[in-house]
Amino acid sequence: MSAPYWLSPHSSEWFPDVELALREPDGLLAVGGDLSVPRLMSAYRHGIFPWYSDEQPILWWSPDPRSVLFPGELKISRSLRKTLKKGTLRITFDTAFADVMQQCAAPRDDGMGTWITEDMQIAYRRFHQAGHAHSVEAWHEDQLVGGLYGVALGKVFFGESMFTLMSDASKVAFVTLVAHLLRWDFRLIDCQVETAHLNSLGARTIPRHEFTRYLDAFCEPVTPAHWTIEAEWIRLIQETGRIDTLNA
Repeated sequence: MSAPYWLSPHSSEWFPDVELALREPDGLLAVGGDLSVPRLMSAYRHGIFPWYSDEQPILWWSPDPRSVLFPGELKISRSLRKTLKKGTLRITFDTAFADVMQQCAAPRDDGMGTWITEDMQIAYRRFHQAGHAHSVEAWHEDQLVGGLYGVALGKVFFGESMFTLMSDASKVAFVTLVAHLLRWDFRLIDCQVETAHLNSLGARTIPRHEFTRYLDAFCEPVTPAHWTIEAEWIRLIQETGRIDTLNA
């Protein structure tokens, strides 16, 4: 049997080796299964993520190369640095997970975001309740204006999607997240697929086999966590427009 592999939603079988994924479309590995917490845990642990639309079965992907960002390599542009110093946005963690997912799922001018189906939202809310999925929210005058969500396993954060309703809101949320990940000794942020936007923030591509080696090294132990934001770190980011000052 060759990829894509069929996964029964009624069995406990997991995933084939990611190196068996198709080259075209890039990274398609398996079809079917379910979005249970154990299966999602297994998927992320092995460098696989679901990505499909309402008209399709669940599709599981592991592209090669993989877009990643090492937290210490984050790039903050001059304009973003100015936005950070203004301090007009209030950032929170895990206070509006469902709302962030819903905003990320809204149709956009670039066509991105509609793959976050209702079933995906339900599944990731369960993943969030289990302590593995997290959100970062950007607020302006008590209005949610930007944010992102993803999955944390061990010392790896797997970014899923972000949205913005106000200039730089999602970028400020992301910078705040990266600052905390640095302090918590996270080693890698998975960006999945290369984009110019992520590259501008410091992301780069690495071979899939190298990516899975990082997962083997940094995804254990897999412990659920409830994140708290540190006001002092936020103050330092706003004052300096930098995150490298938080490494000391």
